[in-house]
Amino acid sequence: MGIGSSSNNKAGALKETLADHDESINCMALSDDGSMLVTGSEDATARMWSTKTDETECIGVLKGHGSYINAVAVCDTFVVTGSADCTLRKWDMTTCECLFVYEGHTARIQKIIVTGDFIFTSSYDKTAKAWLFNTEDIPMGQEEEACIRTFKGHGKGVYPLIYIPTEDFDVTDGATINPGDLLITGSADMCARAWSFDTGNCLKIFKGHSGAVTCMSTDANGKILFTSGADALIKSWNIATGQLIRVSHVLKCTFLNQKAETLNVSL
Repeated sequence: MGIGSSSNNKAGALKETLADHDESINCMALSDDGSMLVTGSEDATARMWSTKTDETECIGVLKGHGSYINAVAVCDTFVVTGSADCTLRKWDMTTCECLFVYEGHTARIQKIIVTGDFIFTSSYDKTAKAWLFNTEDIPMGQEEEACIRTFKGHGKGVYPLIYIPTEDFDVTDGATINPGDLLITGSADMCARAWSFDTGNCLKIFKGHSGAVTCMSTDANGKILFTSGADALIKSWNIATGQLIRVSHVLKCTFLNQKAETLNVSL
């Protein structure tokens, strides 16, 4: 059984240190082709870095948020940032211009998912929201129309997000919401929820944790949900039925001449 360290105890070689931000970095995202890294910081800016040049360099600074940046995402030639100022911003990465400000959350934004048609956000305001990615047809003064769903039901802040689109429907041009499209959220209220993107209704509540649910994942087929968080438990669930399948306890074990290591033991 592995203990999480190399038998040769060889440290990775540091290639570069990038230190242009004025304060700590909270989040980062890599473009699909791996050519650009975006970082979001406590200094209320996001920076874009070239990653395939001989030396990594800052190629743009995105300024406009009124507080620290908590989440970033990259889609095509756009960057989306979420901030403690309660807003999202969409940026043109080629010009560093802010193209749209999404307003509607009332507390800091925690996480972002960008699909190309939609943006999903979670917030400390106890909600998740879905927004239109393409806002070109929204008239000036009616920016609130960019928010197309608000998912309410959690009793505390919402943290992780997972979007599971339906595979049974043909893909059409434009932003299409299909019956069966799911959004899954995890919260400090110690539960996760599955929502219909089509109706905005809560379909299932996954209860059983004794601490905040801070991270989630699914299997490759989008049928099994894995949740974990402050209670040091990993739970797996049937998404369709809400049934708890398995609980894994994270134990601390001390090895001779080693620091405490973490093992996952399924019970």
